[in-house]
Amino acid sequence: MHCPFCSFDDTKVIDSRVNELEVRRRRECDKCTKRFTTYEKAEIDLIVKKKDGHCEEFSKDKIKEGILKACHKRPINAEQIELVVSKVEQKARNTGKWEVKSSVLGRLVMKELMKIDQVAYLRYASVCKAFDNPTHFSEEVALLKVN
Repeated sequence: MHCPFCSFDDTKVIDSRVNELEVRRRRECDKCTKRFTTYEKAEIDLIVKKKDGHCEEFSKDKIKEGILKACHKRPINAEQIELVVSKVEQKARNTGKWEVKSSVLGRLVMKELMKIDQVAYLRYASVCKAFDNPTHFSEEVALLKVN
């Protein structure tokens, strides 16, 4: 590992801490003796299998875009949206599979949105579940009243 301060080639690991997502390493440069932190994270490329059968690379931005549309003009802040996106990505990666169905991702998003805003949940569900008439909305609202 190169030192970010003096670009020396050799650094030593002083301390390592492991959590469920990454390894945090505290390092010290052998030349300038300055300390810095690095993070290691496993990169698993997720593939999303769409309803029509084609596949595409998982995109946090695409998940976030759908959530932002559902949350438009709702009392939901950016931190809450980022948290939903992170939770959905983490749950998708924790399946242990490299291919995830888009319907599974949709259900994960809906589950998280239900916790923070029912109107945003309904908006997202209407697209995800492809509501094609008002009856679907009233059935979903009835389900919300039960929960």
